[in-house]
Amino acid sequence: MLQQVKKKDYFCKKNAVMNDKKLYVVTCIAIFFLLMLGFIPSFSCYLSWVTPPAVLLCGLFFGLFVGQPYPEFNKKVSKYLLQYAVVGLGFGMNLSDAIARGKEGMLFTIVSVFGTMLIGWFIGRKVLKVDRNSSYLISTGTAICGGSAIATIGPIINAKDEEMSVSLATIFILNAVALLIFPYIGAWLGLSQTDFGLWAAIAIHDTSSVVGAGAAYGEEALQVATTVKLTRALWIVLVALLTMFLFRSKRKIISFPLFILFFVVALILNTYVLSNYEWGVSLGNIINTLSKKVLTLTMFFIGASLTKKTLKSIGVKAFLQGVILWIFISVITLMYISWI
Repeated sequence: MLQQVKKKDYFCKKNAVMNDKKLYVVTCIAIFFLLMLGFIPSFSCYLSWVTPPAVLLCGLFFGLFVGQPYPEFNKKVSKYLLQYAVVGLGFGMNLSDAIARGKEGMLFTIVSVFGTMLIGWFIGRKVLKVDRNSSYLISTGTAICGGSAIATIGPIINAKDEEMSVSLATIFILNAVALLIFPYIGAWLGLSQTDFGLWAAIAIHDTSSVVGAGAAYGEEALQVATTVKLTRALWIVLVALLTMFLFRSKRKIISFPLFILFFVVALILNTYVLSNYEWGVSLGNIINTLSKKVLTLTMFFIGASLTKKTLKSIGVKAFLQGVILWIFISVITLMYISWI
């Protein structure tokens, strides 16, 4: 009798997992179908609601209430689709404009990167008594480029799996919240496209949420946010080298975000080759538009990564450090933008 009950429970769980997998696949196909319909003028006016924040909400709902049936697949797809999307966005930008935008935020980027790390260390270690590695990872993720920075710095400081999970979960949740609320706050404050792009690039942790928030706010905001954020992300190399020195790490290999180089190549091609020909301009526009669709689809995979298990892994003090640090950098950045 007991064996029959166990057997029944096994098949029930198996069927539930199969249903979750089917729902996951159907949802992905449905979002993709809606995004492709957006290319048809007669349908596009009815699909204006299919934006990065809306698709992210869909992913969050799926991850929290259904679960994640394909965690490894979801992680890889979100990572690579984001990189492809960012590179594709380069075909819609001009190199001279990108350099000018990068210079606008360069000084504050330098100050904010190291200032955020120092303040994070003080809040985490001296005030909240968070363990050294988690505090450092959260500070680094907030200062530079979110999960990518944590993934790069973690092995250098020999972070444990639990410390990596806590740090990544903290940054991920704040990323999701930022993507949802930043466009509304920007509109409420009356920020210009340029100001919002700069604010998002510095105050939001991960590249995915920065680009998503920029896309939700407007075309110019998207270009400013992408350029400044990718410039900021390059600082991971210097921070990694400093970390090796501070933690006396013997690790010699540092992962470098190669997709940023491809983004620069796309910028150069679009500026000096494609823009000189009518067919080239059309091709650049097609790639750029398709990249925005890919970016929106990526938001579902990112949102679906947040499950109940992820929420349970977060320590209160570590999360509090992340929240305080995030609010601090957001407010300081707004003050800086208003001042200049």
